[in-house]
Amino acid sequence: MEDKQENLEMPFDFEYLRKLLIDENIDEFREQFLALHNYDQATFYEKVGPDLRQTIYHYLSPEEMAEIYEAIELDEEEVSKFISEMEPSYAAEMLSSMYTDDVVDVLNELEEEHRDSFLEMMDEETAEEISELLQYEEETAGSIMTTEYVFVQENSTVRSAMNVLRQEAPDAETIYYIFVVDESHRLTGVISLRDLIVADEDALIRDIMSERVVYAKVTDNQEKIAQIFKDYDFLAFPVVDDDGVMQGIITVDDIIDVIDEEASDDYSKLAGVSDIDDVEAGPLKAAKTRLPWLIMLLFLGMITATLMGQFEATLEKVALLALFIPLISGTSGNSGTQALAVVVRGIATGEINEKSKLKMIFREMGTGLITGLVCGLLVVGIVYFWKGSLIVGLLVGTAICCSIFVATIAGSLIPLFIHKLGIDPAVASGPFITTLNDITSILIYLGLATILLGQL
Repeated sequence: MEDKQENLEMPFDFEYLRKLLIDENIDEFREQFLALHNYDQATFYEKVGPDLRQTIYHYLSPEEMAEIYEAIELDEEEVSKFISEMEPSYAAEMLSSMYTDDVVDVLNELEEEHRDSFLEMMDEETAEEISELLQYEEETAGSIMTTEYVFVQENSTVRSAMNVLRQEAPDAETIYYIFVVDESHRLTGVISLRDLIVADEDALIRDIMSERVVYAKVTDNQEKIAQIFKDYDFLAFPVVDDDGVMQGIITVDDIIDVIDEEASDDYSKLAGVSDIDDVEAGPLKAAKTRLPWLIMLLFLGMITATLMGQFEATLEKVALLALFIPLISGTSGNSGTQALAVVVRGIATGEINEKSKLKMIFREMGTGLITGLVCGLLVVGIVYFWKGSLIVGLLVGTAICCSIFVATIAGSLIPLFIHKLGIDPAVASGPFITTLNDITSILIYLGLATILLGQL
């Protein structure tokens, strides 16, 4: 079973390729290595040590290495380390051979001085094109688009469009959509490769193109673009400026990366860390990402301790009450986190909008009430048969019912409020909601206990 799993994870002989490098068997290595999928090439490249990577740089051309870097996923430290291993001229030539959006991704991970030095070594046209893309803010359409796409004039014929396609296809990132522009390069339509192939050669592009083009502006957020890809099942997507002039396209492979990045980002915020820990990161780096939230939550937790101090007399009189504090705070925290996850997901996917917010709030209120009543009644019975006290059972059950109801409302309203302020709702993280619900649940529980103190 383990062998099968290993074959699924690495469908090539890693040790054999490594031995070919050590033995300096260049012909056999190139034959075996270049036959692999780019992803597998990237996997091998990442896993071998720096000495063997130096051999790879001698065995592969910058153009061949460019294909590996278009498939590789590296963090900032790895990019800097791997690029620094190369001869600067080799690295510059490799970057020049990559699609512009992939070059921008790599250069954005480098320090500014290194980035500028590579741009200086590239030809003027390529450097200028990349520099323009580097100017766009991160996480916008402009920052993830590529400028290698096929376009044709609207007044051209199908025959001439096919000639353009043959010339541009080798350098284009995708050819399944051909975008149509006017004389000012403003986007006016789109035609699929299939429609172009089956059309009459003398037909005009403007007569067969689709004028209903879904597009993005260079300043649009990448999350919005990802949602459009999901809704329309696009393979590529045009990007224009404020005047409607075509600037580039976004391809589905980049959107998959965006979706993965946004999902990881939201998950990390829900977990109360500034960024998902890299499993390869050291303890110091991991601690630095977690400490800010933990320290803030520590101080919030002191509020809970202070509240409990106010009810010291109640706890001293009926020590049994302290036994159920973790139960109440934990249950309310779980309920609040569930509501939070539902709302944050709904906002991220676009399922929750201005019209559906009120409906969602009432739904969560109903859900909180039903789950609170069921859990409360269940606890009343358990406490009664366990401790033989109906009053304590009713107190704990009522506290749990109220705490779940309040926690569910808080878990749904807080991310909506934060989203209204223009802030990522995922920052209303699980630990924050849990700590907030600890405070409210303790206040409800011990407040009720104090009121009913005479009956206990």
